[in-house]
Amino acid sequence: MAQSALLTIMINAARKAGRSLTRDFGEVENLQVSRKGPADFVSNADMRAEQIVYEELKKARPTYSFLMEESGEEKGEDGQHRWIIDPLDGTTNFLHSIPLFCTAIALERGDEIVASVIYNPITEEFFTAERGRGAFGNNRRMRVAGRRHLADCVGVTGIKNTEPARDAKDIRSVAHLNAMMSGIRRTGSASIDMAWLAAGRFDVMWETGLQPWDIAPGLLMIKEAGGIVTDYRGRLDTVRSGEVVAGNEYAQAALLKELKTLA
Repeated sequence: MAQSALLTIMINAARKAGRSLTRDFGEVENLQVSRKGPADFVSNADMRAEQIVYEELKKARPTYSFLMEESGEEKGEDGQHRWIIDPLDGTTNFLHSIPLFCTAIALERGDEIVASVIYNPITEEFFTAERGRGAFGNNRRMRVAGRRHLADCVGVTGIKNTEPARDAKDIRSVAHLNAMMSGIRRTGSASIDMAWLAAGRFDVMWETGLQPWDIAPGLLMIKEAGGIVTDYRGRLDTVRSGEVVAGNEYAQAALLKELKTLA
């Protein structure tokens, strides 16, 4: 798989952060599960990984802007390019020694995502995409699944535990769709959900309450794998909406139709 210099930079940064997370993951398994100790430890692991990604990308492209989950926004001189970084997507999984988490990086040029990387260092799965060049999982070309009918689909979603009204709406969508689908899953990592959808493991995805770093890396992968991503109203500006409704052309349309009935 031929890749640009920019994507190589992103891969190297994610791999280096992944080594740090792998070491910390081995330590968190030994911690007593309580609210204080492990949570603080994971927060530190998150910050270490983000700093590694930041330093690697800053060194390679010093004029680019940054939007980071932990450290917020940093304006660069370039004005056109922005790195969007989630150093540890799947923090609760990490805390509980569940090996479903990742480092996710996207590069935004203007208002468009042009390159992305999602890396799970425990499973050694590397997902990448570049605009116009396709999406790949461990260097193998990815395509979204071809199932057209919800009855044949396995869907994935996320249910937060932060805002009662939104949580209730999320649970209501699961109850509504459960009878219509082959199955519903929840991994605890939106970036992994989107990468796996691009790889054809999941057929459809829906979720609200997301941040740009949750959406941007996987958005390009699904598009480059032949899929469609909109918000709950069918609009394409999903990075800023905080909503994702995704799948192939037919399954995504069917899912969107059902979600609109719950609005």
